[in-house]
Amino acid sequence: MRQKRTFEENLALAKARGQQAAALQTVVAEKSLEVQLPLWAEVCRGVPNSVLRSALFGVVRRGPRSFQQRVQKASVEGVKIIHTGPQLDQADLDVWEQALQLARTGGLGCRIQFTASHFLKCIGRGNGKSQHEWLKGAFARLAASVVEIKDGHRAYFGAILSHGGRDDQSGRYVIEMNPKLIDLYGLDGWSSVEFGQRMALKKRPLAQWLHGYYSSHAKPFPVKVETLHRLCGSQNSSLKGFKQDLKSALEKLEDVTNWTWRIDALDLVHVSKLPTASQSRHLLKRGRSSWQA
Repeated sequence: MRQKRTFEENLALAKARGQQAAALQTVVAEKSLEVQLPLWAEVCRGVPNSVLRSALFGVVRRGPRSFQQRVQKASVEGVKIIHTGPQLDQADLDVWEQALQLARTGGLGCRIQFTASHFLKCIGRGNGKSQHEWLKGAFARLAASVVEIKDGHRAYFGAILSHGGRDDQSGRYVIEMNPKLIDLYGLDGWSSVEFGQRMALKKRPLAQWLHGYYSSHAKPFPVKVETLHRLCGSQNSSLKGFKQDLKSALEKLEDVTNWTWRIDALDLVHVSKLPTASQSRHLLKRGRSSWQA
């Protein structure tokens, strides 16, 4: 005959079963947080179009940054971005794009681990003390930046970068990115940006912004100089002065990408480029839809 368990034994068994169930729930919860980003090419960076077509990561002069309290950033029609936090520039976008690159295999919501030295190398920076301090500041700016982004039916609100930690002795970082960022991607809400070209435009923030903006268009349409001035968040208050900056940036962009450009008598900027393979498929699909309509 099987011997009856004592009260203490039943209590211990119930406690063990409870711990096992809790552990299983934790595993399920952790897995549900890991969201797969689109698997873009290794040489590219996959960035939401809403980010590339706005002044969220703007053309900001060197020096002290202003802290923005629910500031609506300039953006294309159909996109609304409200930002709270320190101003973000194109160098901060380098960091955010590289963080997305590391997250694209493990998944959004997973723990992303790396050394500062390797991360800095990946974004074309040196390994000196000043660069390590700059990287600390960049991660702090991203973690302190809360955005509300609405792009058509897509919407996201939260931090640009959720949180992280580092070991100052080893230089090792651990960061996490909000899995809800996936809502900004969808099938057609993002673009591949050739990172080698972007790195060739280093220290030319307007050229980098233009590279991202035009990378997000399969077939760019003419845009007014004034519109680009607003969208990129340029701090050059003179439109005439900005136009000179724009011409210089477009020349550099042409050198790096072989895209051609011209500004016509109406101050419309025309940029011609070959679409990527995915953009060609998008154009073909759009053409078929128009024909069927």
